[in-house]
Amino acid sequence: MRNISEAVTIRLKELLDERGLSVYKLERRSAVSHDTLKSIMKGKTKGVNLKTLIALSDGLGITVSEFLNSELFSYDNLNMD
Repeated sequence: MRNISEAVTIRLKELLDERGLSVYKLERRSAVSHDTLKSIMKGKTKGVNLKTLIALSDGLGITVSEFLNSELFSYDNLNMD
């Protein structure tokens, strides 16, 4: 089981790969700082706030609902502790 931060990191990597986008390009499109995105990508964040998730989703050209529409975020796959 993963925590939510790990699920966000995996999902973000999936979406970047699907769209052929680099982290640098997502930084520019989303206006999320380099340090923040670097921490997320390396799994060093304890959580991603909603504002950041909205900005990343916008940068990817999707809604937050689409970002979260993955088995990664199902209750059975997340450690909620």
